[in-house]
Amino acid sequence: MINRTRNEFLDRWKRYFGNSEIPITFYYTNEEGRAELAKRASGHTCIIETLSRVRSGESLAFSAGSLGCFGARRYLGFTDKVGPDFDYFLSCGIPGKLEGERYKKSPELVREMLRNAPKFKAPGKYVVFKRWDKLKEIDEPEVVIFFAKFDVLSGLFTLANFDEVDPNGVISPHGSGCNSIVQYPYLEKDRPKPRAILGMFDVSARPYVGKDVLTLAVPFAKFKRMVGNMDESFLITESWKEVLKRINRKT
Repeated sequence: MINRTRNEFLDRWKRYFGNSEIPITFYYTNEEGRAELAKRASGHTCIIETLSRVRSGESLAFSAGSLGCFGARRYLGFTDKVGPDFDYFLSCGIPGKLEGERYKKSPELVREMLRNAPKFKAPGKYVVFKRWDKLKEIDEPEVVIFFAKFDVLSGLFTLANFDEVDPNGVISPHGSGCNSIVQYPYLEKDRPKPRAILGMFDVSARPYVGKDVLTLAVPFAKFKRMVGNMDESFLITESWKEVLKRINRKT
């Protein structure tokens, strides 16, 4: 089944989005060997940087021990803990001890945010990331992640809302880069009407993506609807063909 779905999407993607970057996917499993197990680098490593290898066509699996960032371990569901003094780390810092990222105004605000944060536990020992064209019949993607430039993103955003009455078929909750491409879309997948997640606004993750790139992470059920809608959507109009000309000039 996934082979047919894979090929149908690639055909439509080429037709309507030209040579734009192919999305990546992820899913959880307890089985070893679905992809090469990523090795944890010494020191802090942002998973968004490591995922550039997946975007280039390499398939990687991560376990709790593969992740060199406490945030990634939390937002990929391998722990519910945060780093020491996280409330100060995300806000104002501690003079002489800890530099703050200043993403929130105060430690109190961070603590309140954590109390209200969604709970997420990884349902498998490994999380497997593969580019869409590298999927095999054994794979069961749960979320599809687009790293998209603005014109491409406009098309994906509009397509994600094509069959929705609610104007919020795409939402953009505040969070880290990995939070926006893993935790939030994974939690959306079990909703009656799953929403896509617009993300990669995290300043700390921005150096690992292009200056004109954001992400759209789509639960697989919604993604399949989007693909099925392509041939009757705005993508067949002259308006989109004008945008596609510009996309093709930039790729």
